[in-house]
Amino acid sequence: MLLSLVLHPIEKTMIKILRETPNLAPEEIVEKTNLSIDQIRRGIEWLKLKNLAVVLESEKSLVTLGKNGLASIDEGLPERKLVNLIENQPVSFDELRKKLLEETNIAIANAKRNDWITIQKEESSNMVSLKKMPEQTSEEKLITSIGKGKIPLEKIPDQSALESLKKRPDYIIIETIKSKTVSLTDDAKLIDVDAHDSGAIDVTADAPVVFTARTHPLKDTINEIRETFVSLGFTEVLGSLAQPSFWNFDALFTPQDHPAREMQDTFYIKGKMAEKFATPEQIRQVSKSHKNGWKYDWNIDAAKKMVLRTHTTCVTINYLAENKPEEARVFSLGRVFRNEKVSYKHLVEFNQVEGIVVGKNVSLRDLMGIQREFYKKLGLSKIKFWPTFFPYTEPSLQTMVYNDKLEKWVELFGMGIFRPEVTKPFGITRPVLAWGGGIERIAMLKYGVNDVREFYNNNLGWLRNVPKCQ
Repeated sequence: MLLSLVLHPIEKTMIKILRETPNLAPEEIVEKTNLSIDQIRRGIEWLKLKNLAVVLESEKSLVTLGKNGLASIDEGLPERKLVNLIENQPVSFDELRKKLLEETNIAIANAKRNDWITIQKEESSNMVSLKKMPEQTSEEKLITSIGKGKIPLEKIPDQSALESLKKRPDYIIIETIKSKTVSLTDDAKLIDVDAHDSGAIDVTADAPVVFTARTHPLKDTINEIRETFVSLGFTEVLGSLAQPSFWNFDALFTPQDHPAREMQDTFYIKGKMAEKFATPEQIRQVSKSHKNGWKYDWNIDAAKKMVLRTHTTCVTINYLAENKPEEARVFSLGRVFRNEKVSYKHLVEFNQVEGIVVGKNVSLRDLMGIQREFYKKLGLSKIKFWPTFFPYTEPSLQTMVYNDKLEKWVELFGMGIFRPEVTKPFGITRPVLAWGGGIERIAMLKYGVNDVREFYNNNLGWLRNVPKCQ
């Protein structure tokens, strides 16, 4: 018996295609129809809601060579370069360093571990000689096998060689590709897709599902956090996404040679230098603080470099410097940027919030009390604090929140009291309590999400069905 349902033309087209060729990816359905990828995605959601389609998700990991791995195809691994250099006669350490440069130490270490070489100490320099010319190693065979192509992870013949190469920087890249295939349910196979929609009305049929507009769950979390701060008597302060390094780093007593200020950690705005970013007195005092605390000559040109802010603390310290409040409760909330590898818990850009309290006799105990009240209003009751280190607060604590679903303690916000090196250059003499962290982490707890990237995948099925109240 053929079922009669009211179907959209997109749904009819997709059902016909999937009857002819089951288990197709959305991109393959696009190729077989005149529909766009957005129309296909919409049609998939409609068919799923009517129990007419099933979507199976899978992922495949592909192994390729990184830049060092590709270079080793022609040049060889460092230890292979070494044995080639000493094949005919022993060579001194000094000569090897001239040829192998920064690869010298790793080449000697690996060759020695493989028992390829002997090292003889002499007065002028240590001499390295070859025991015997080694055969091709499993790592070298794997590099040759991969070449300039891609190999599925499960087809790598020697997993131990792969693990060894993964420990070498930029030798191996593992890329995970997620894919989806769409197939029809048994009900879909019984539908008469050629039937006219205008006919007898089935008064027992389900009404069409209507999805009303709603805010994104992450936006709901941001709004809830903002409302929580306001309910605790805090005022929001705003700042630009692009900041001079002076306010993003120097004002927070971060030394100019700190690794966090390198290109691999921070996004610098090419060709942009800040002008009139602080008063001469503010610059003088911060410079003095760095000279006294870190014992180096502070460079104003480094402070002028414009960056995409790496935290919201630059906004609050700027507020303190400009206003010098005797008492204050303020918070800043917004997007921040860090040049990190994207993973299930890290993003290149994310949302962060920070609160500060200024007062005559405020203490770390007050800060812990505010934290407990803040989390309580968000529905998080199991809280504990853990001693830790942060560059611009002392003492410093890490907030731990118990996740009932994961059945373990999870790190959330960091907190502490601003160091005198941060506040005194701006004429702030009273204690400043500060705490903050990533908003996505709280959203992951609220919505039971294990991968932070899910908030940005635009999964309509999840977005439409996630409960508004947690």
